[in-house]
Amino acid sequence: MRHFLSALLSSGDGLCSLVNERSGAVVAGVLEAAIDSTTRRRGLLGRDGLAEDHALVLAPCNAVHTWFMRFPIDVAFVAKDGRVLKTVERLGAWRMALSLRAFATVEFPAGVVRAKGLASGDRLVVRRAPAVELTGVSGDSSGPR
Repeated sequence: MRHFLSALLSSGDGLCSLVNERSGAVVAGVLEAAIDSTTRRRGLLGRDGLAEDHALVLAPCNAVHTWFMRFPIDVAFVAKDGRVLKTVERLGAWRMALSLRAFATVEFPAGVVRAKGLASGDRLVVRRAPAVELTGVSGDSSGPR
């Protein structure tokens, strides 16, 4: 069965964004994947924060903990079809959260769930980031001709 992360896994370069299909809002402009046991186990541990407009998706995953974390996070538990099952805001250090039916967990900087209006029932869609057009890369700063 295909799942909402298929575009991320097949993108090659991993340059994808996460969009709320209901509102059209870009929830995360940069989506990082943790899809093997090593990257899922590490998650955000050891980091001092998560950059604005970034998110970490862990799959398969239906529970997260924030033991040893240095900053709070917002969390969305998501079904295979991208439907948000549950959100948790400002999950602080030394806490756990879970949703037994979840296929994946998306971790955001604290405040994103509220700021982007993300709610249970919304559907998240992974979109390939548009290709960046480079102009004037030969050292010529005059721009395109």
